[in-house]
Amino acid sequence: MAKVSPLNKSFCLQNICESNFNKLFSLIPNLRGIDESAQGYADDKPRLHLQILEQSPYTKTIQLSYYFENSAAEVVLEPAVKIRIYFDVCTAEVLRDYKRVEVTKAIADIGLSSDIMDYKWRLNYFLVKWLDHCLKADYSFVSDTITA
Repeated sequence: MAKVSPLNKSFCLQNICESNFNKLFSLIPNLRGIDESAQGYADDKPRLHLQILEQSPYTKTIQLSYYFENSAAEVVLEPAVKIRIYFDVCTAEVLRDYKRVEVTKAIADIGLSSDIMDYKWRLNYFLVKWLDHCLKADYSFVSDTITA
């Protein structure tokens, strides 16, 4: 499978982060009001699990995963995508997933800006495709708790 690698990754990354924001709110319309966690359901699809990790007036950090139970009744959450949502600029950026560490730990040399951009591109491109898949599956979210 070929990799998608645009020439102007910075511009494209900004567009993808804006798209991810819009897709998250299409998938989970009451996302702003969820205080702790929520579950997403679709016919014949694995359940989606949303966990709020951190909140502030202008940002919210979430983890979005499929929810699986294995034969030993252990819960497995994958791909465990950690996403920071910026309400003031209407963007959503992937910070990490279950296979990769956060960019600050993956690339210690801040001078390697092209490596950082590549890393962020791969994470956020995955999210845009996964959210497309979830939207096509017509998931419906039920909040465990909602703030007023």
